[in-house]
Amino acid sequence: MGSPTIKGFTLPTPVGPGPDGLRLGGSLRSSGIPPKPKLLEQVRLALRARHYSRRTEDVYVMWSKRFIFFHRVRHPAEMGEPEINAFLTHLAVKERVSASTQNQALSALPFLYRHVLGREVGDLGQVVRARRPNRLPVVMTRAEVKAVLTRLQGDQWLRASLMYGAGLRLLECLRLRVQDIDFARNEITVRDGKGAKDRVTMLPESLKTALQNHLRKVKTIHEKDLHDGCRRVPMPDALDRKYPNAPADWRWQWVFPQENRWTNHRTGQQGRHHVHESIVQKAVTQAVRDAGLTKRASCHTFRHSFATHLLADGYDIRTVQELLGHKDVKTTMIYTHVLNRGGKGVRSPADTL
Repeated sequence: MGSPTIKGFTLPTPVGPGPDGLRLGGSLRSSGIPPKPKLLEQVRLALRARHYSRRTEDVYVMWSKRFIFFHRVRHPAEMGEPEINAFLTHLAVKERVSASTQNQALSALPFLYRHVLGREVGDLGQVVRARRPNRLPVVMTRAEVKAVLTRLQGDQWLRASLMYGAGLRLLECLRLRVQDIDFARNEITVRDGKGAKDRVTMLPESLKTALQNHLRKVKTIHEKDLHDGCRRVPMPDALDRKYPNAPADWRWQWVFPQENRWTNHRTGQQGRHHVHESIVQKAVTQAVRDAGLTKRASCHTFRHSFATHLLADGYDIRTVQELLGHKDVKTTMIYTHVLNRGGKGVRSPADTL
């Protein structure tokens, strides 16, 4: 067996025993021990075993790879706190990354050492940290929200309207299933939101008819899929094994399914995933541009605007916190700084001249 590889590149074979007690350049077959997965694959497996999201998985693998490349493709088992410190300092000083980006790396590397290499990371010393700025969210006025929404059509309008009207994140909107919509109670249940939390938010009364019409079209597509033998919709965790018929159940279907089916070329099974987020992002970006807005508004700006407009209407901040799903009210309080009138309705002296 040659030198061990890490997802597209080869690690040098170190002199002496490897981290598993065997020489990395030796033959594992002769020892009777099955070969271990590649290092980055071990990172993915460790993250999946702990139910981290797929996005976190991709980010942690990326930072592990960048860390290895930064130190000239040395195996992480040969490195420790000084090398981690040097890498994080390089990110802050040379690459001038944001504080959140550096914190991603600061979370990924200890995970690599603790859960993959079986080592605890000690004191990182005087690591240079990027300063976390206190930035205010971009918020659209009601007139600007209306101007953007009127430049969207069909399903794109409905998705953007739900993000604004219910305070949904983009992926929360796209991952809605039919059973998450309660028309009788005017409620939307957000499953497995940020931080693996569920919450309930409102279903705007003005969107009920449009959403019901949309679901009727989706149900027609679903019934055609069933007729064609396409019975698969991705299920959370292992629910498809616990409830084998659930992937074909109307209640579990996406509210916003993708246009084309996916096909498993190994098994021949077909199904539909939800609409890809980039499709909605491009549509909203174009609508913002067509509306002539100079603000850097995005899909997430609808959520910021939702919270700010509720507070401006006098709703209690704790209520807004629950609707947004924030763990700490301090996170919600950032929206009190963009009301332009202060907590007590303070007017500028210039307005009294």
